[in-house]
Formats: sequence, structure tokens, C-alpha cells
Amino acid sequence: MTDALPYLSIIIPAHNEEQRLPHTLEQVADFLSRQDFSSEIIVVENGSSDRTLALAQAYAQRMPNLRVLHSAERGKGLAVKMGMLAARGRYRFFADADLSMPIAEVVRFIPPALPDVQVAIGSREAPGAVRYDEPSYRHVTGRVFNTIVRVLALPGLEDTQCGFKCFRGDIADEVFPLQTISGWTFDVEVLFIARRRGYHIAEVGIPWYFNADSKVRVTRDASRMFLDLINIRLNAWAGRYERRA
Repeated sequence: MTDALPYLSIIIPAHNEEQRLPHTLEQVADFLSRQDFSSEIIVVENGSSDRTLALAQAYAQRMPNLRVLHSAERGKGLAVKMGMLAARGRYRFFADADLSMPIAEVVRFIPPALPDVQVAIGSREAPGAVRYDEPSYRHVTGRVFNTIVRVLALPGLEDTQCGFKCFRGDIADEVFPLQTISGWTFDVEVLFIARRRGYHIAEVGIPWYFNADSKVRVTRDASRMFLDLINIRLNAWAGRYERRA
């Protein structure tokens, strides 16, 4: 890796992903090799009980732009926070390891496709979005949760939970140190912080492919996620998001 800062960082949180990670890394590496900008890939493995860490480290031996971070603590929010703050890119994009959005869509989140981007989020509800193979029950439960998110935290955003989001590097350095949630609802918190600090959030309609192996279980995690939303409001009232990062 050269000393020059990369234009784009792609951060992949990986918990028990030994089955999916090899194909994902190969797709990401192939995509980046065909771009005319500099880049890096950061895999953040946390709390896995399989060979995810060893596998990622093996790939790093032959991929000079790949870094692997490790934490014993579990939580997608924790992994994303680690990766976003370790990243050096001018733009920092985190992506689910299942690549339910084709990685080539990344170029729609950064200039020149999206000029002057501050924060851009993948959306399964924005104009142009297409959902493939999603069960109706999953769509309904997701819409119910997002309605609650809009009421309690982020009015106007149609899909805060899609796992593909891009932050300009300096904004990531400002927002992510203030993140307190380590679980699934971290997306809402970092977007809430970004908006509270005056940054514009753009929704990008994407093609999205349902993966039956998704680790999110909306009904199981619903109570925890609702409590997280309440804690976001309490943190805001306490001024926790107003301090300098």
C-alpha cells in the first residue's frame, strides 16, 4: 500500500462469515481493480467462532490493499465503528458481507455520480430501488420499524437499515467517535448524529437481493432496537452528540 491516502475505503464487518467472505472479497477486489481511483479494503472480524479471521488474514497476504482488524467483542455497530475510524479514505463506504447490493453500485454513492456528497445511504424505498426475492412478511416488518424510526429519530428517511452507507472521511471522523450503540440500530444513531450536526443525507435507490441467511431477525431484535431508539433521544437531550469528537 502506498503512503498516499486512498480515495475510497470499503469496510466489511464480518462475524462468522467464512462461507461468504471469500466470494465477497474476490468481487470487491475485481471491482476495485477496474477503477481509476485508489482504494483500500478493511475487513473487521469480531467475535467469530469460525475461521473468518484466519481466512481474512490469508487473503491479506496476497491483497496489498486489504487490512484485517479484529475484536473479541461482538456487534455489527462495533465492527463498523472500528473500520470507519481506522479507514483513511476520502470516502468511506461500509457494506454487508453478503453483498446483497452489487458492489458495482458503489460508484453511485461518490463523485462524480453524486457531487458534493456528505452522507449517502443505500435505500430499498427511494426512487429507482428494486427488491428481489424478499418475503412479504420481511418487507412489512421492516416498514413498521422504519415508521418508528421516522417518528422518533429521522423524519423523511425511508430506509435507514439497508447495510450500505457512505460517509465523507472527515464527517466519519466527526460522527463515529460519538456512536454508542454496538448492535443493529447503530445505523440510526450515526445518521441521527450526522443530521444533528448539520450534514445532508442522500438516499440512493438500489437493486437489493434478499438473502435468507441474513443475521438480522426483526421480530427477535425488535425490543432491543426500540430501546436503542429511546436511548438515542435520551442521548440527544443530554447533549451527548453535541461534544467534539
